Amino acid sequence: MNLRLFFLVPLLLCTSETLNIVVSAGELAAGKTKAETMCQTCHGMNGKATIPLAANLGGQQKGYLKLQLEAYRSGERRHEPMNIISKMLSDDDIDQLAEWYASIKVTFELPK
Repeated sequence: MNLRLFFLVPLLLCTSETLNIVVSAGELAAGKTKAETMCQTCHGMNGKATIPLAANLGGQQKGYLKLQLEAYRSGERRHEPMNIISKMLSDDDIDQLAEWYASIKVTFELPK
């Protein structure tokens, strides 16, 4: 058996979700640390906003969070506090914060 094929086949059998779990473990820890220092005052560690007019971030889609943080950073989306804070974030910081808040499990309950 070709040695390359021996290593490639198990990798191809992995789902993208399986690979994502392995890749995101470090991002998750880094995102939590960044959330503790930069985000929790307004958005909470659990992603539930602590002040009026702040967004609930917990359980939000990672891609959406990344796009919004990038839009704040570029000035495309305007909100003075977020524009200032997001300018301090690198691409890796944004990815890690999005990973943290997206990983929070949220349940919804419809009104009766």
